[in-house]
Amino acid sequence: MALRLSTLVRPLIIGVTLVAAVAYATNFSLWVNGRNGSGQSGNHADFTYWGPASANAGVNKKSVNWDGYNRISDQSYRLRDALDCYCTGSNWCYVAAHSAGNLMMGYTLSMYGGTPRVKRNAQANSAGQCGAVDGSTQTGWNIKWVNVAGGAGGGSELANSGDWAISEPLVSDLKTSTARAMYNHNDTRGVWFNMYAGASGTLYSFLLPGQDDEAIAYHSSGGISGSGGASYCNPSDWLCNDLTLGTAKAEGGRAKWSFHTVKFRDDREAYNHYTNGSWGGIVSLVRQDMEANAK
Repeated sequence: MALRLSTLVRPLIIGVTLVAAVAYATNFSLWVNGRNGSGQSGNHADFTYWGPASANAGVNKKSVNWDGYNRISDQSYRLRDALDCYCTGSNWCYVAAHSAGNLMMGYTLSMYGGTPRVKRNAQANSAGQCGAVDGSTQTGWNIKWVNVAGGAGGGSELANSGDWAISEPLVSDLKTSTARAMYNHNDTRGVWFNMYAGASGTLYSFLLPGQDDEAIAYHSSGGISGSGGASYCNPSDWLCNDLTLGTAKAEGGRAKWSFHTVKFRDDREAYNHYTNGSWGGIVSLVRQDMEANAK
């Protein structure tokens, strides 16, 4: 009888162990802010930059909260801490980035995405850091994809012109020539960047080439490669080359960076750059996609 009980119980124990292992695997949605980050650094529950924290913005949403003021290289540790926390071990992440958050995410993946990362337990302290699971490591992070709203990976002419406060260290990084030379934009570690490009620009349109969202031109928000920005527009505008959807080269032959695809082009010129404290502008479309697909 003892042998029979052992034979019956052992599969149950194994089954419970497997269920526990599966339950431990969790998906998270990380939100990477841009310039003038207003959330509390290290507090992954503070969504002040974005809008009401009650909004559905993907499964187990976390706000990375780097300061949006200092240089990308100086603040990258904030993003690395969050990626280590929630995107290692058996856990996986969806990532959403806005504006300079695109530059931050691209830089961090290119520069650190091939390095050993200690597997963390997804329980962040007040500094935004998590404890080790068992001391083991992995290479890079578990990231499903990155959604980018008004991405500044290619910089902005507003930084070139000094329209933004030149005393901010981040503005130096946002100059188009600097942003495009900062890291290898083609090296995303195989992670897809889904680009959402807004086009309701009015106030600064004379400084920004082609279509823009008042802060970022299509050459950047559309992930167009090259050492400098150029004019790209919607198909209805005959004055400059079209920003194509998907991964296709832009009209005129300029390629997009590897693993970059234009998921949304603002043909109706309806979306600007700003969240307005309510998940607004081009960010609203990324939030909707995260709600629908980051599960």
